Amino acid sequence: MSEGDSVGESIHGKPSVVAAFFTRIGQIYQSWLDKSTPFYAVRWAATLLLTAVYMIRVYILQGWYIVTYALGIYHLNLFIAFLSPKVDPSLLEEGKLIQLEHCFVIGNEGPSLPTKQNEEFRPFIRRLPEFKFWHSATKGIVIAMICTFFDAFNVPVFWPILVMYFIMLFCITMKRQIKHMVKYRYLPFTHGKRTYKGKDETGKTFAS
Repeated sequence: MSEGDSVGESIHGKPSVVAAFFTRIGQIYQSWLDKSTPFYAVRWAATLLLTAVYMIRVYILQGWYIVTYALGIYHLNLFIAFLSPKVDPSLLEEGKLIQLEHCFVIGNEGPSLPTKQNEEFRPFIRRLPEFKFWHSATKGIVIAMICTFFDAFNVPVFWPILVMYFIMLFCITMKRQIKHMVKYRYLPFTHGKRTYKGKDETGKTFAS
């Protein structure tokens, strides 16, 4: 090995160790996320507990209302994306080019949401899946919690105005979302919808 190679290894040794350390941390973090995927009730219970701890901290400190307001707006946007279909039905009606997963569909020939009782069942595909919704919401709470340890984020503000504005924004946004759901006749939940188990010897289809 030449002298230049040994110098290069000594120079780039520490960054490689640091990069490997953070890569390992990321792998462990992703592994825990993968393991927690099926336990949605436990995940959301932990998030609600973390939210309660954050709200208690804000109440005790009597500050950081701007951070709390920003967190509420962020969660509202996540919730709307969670309730919205991945493919907007209005785009299908307008005949625009829609890309869904790895297939391309054009105009009314593509997949649409079921609007009739006897129409073939198609599962509701969300714009924001449940797991990503939970992960993003939890990260937002953790970041907001960290912000409460820095006085720079404690901007003086009259908090009742923020509460009133958030309630108005929530009502307007949800009203628009509900109108969209009624107009295109879809529900953002698949629980209780018709599922097919298969065929018997006579060829009849059984529905649960």
